Amino acid sequence: MKEYQNPRENNSFMKTLANLLISIVVALWVVGTAILAVQNAEPVSLRFLTFQSIQIPVGLVLAFSAGVGIIGVALLQPLWGLAGSNERNSESDDTEFFVDEEF
Repeated sequence: MKEYQNPRENNSFMKTLANLLISIVVALWVVGTAILAVQNAEPVSLRFLTFQSIQIPVGLVLAFSAGVGIIGVALLQPLWGLAGSNERNSESDDTEFFVDEEF
């Protein structure tokens, strides 16, 4: 006989597993960046169009770029959620608009 499982327990397990996987990915990314930074300690200078930066180590460039990317995604994510909710609502509005009514 199969034992009853509470759906809330399964949902809790999935959230815990998702958090664990995200933590592992972030930890691997940090370790990889640290190894790359140590191996490439020579300063580099970034050039974009006519602008040129001061010479800074590769690890610092990587850390700064990743930080800007994470902050940018965190700021844009609510906007993506709002755009997705409008698309879902527009479908339901269309179905209500095109209902045949007989007089």
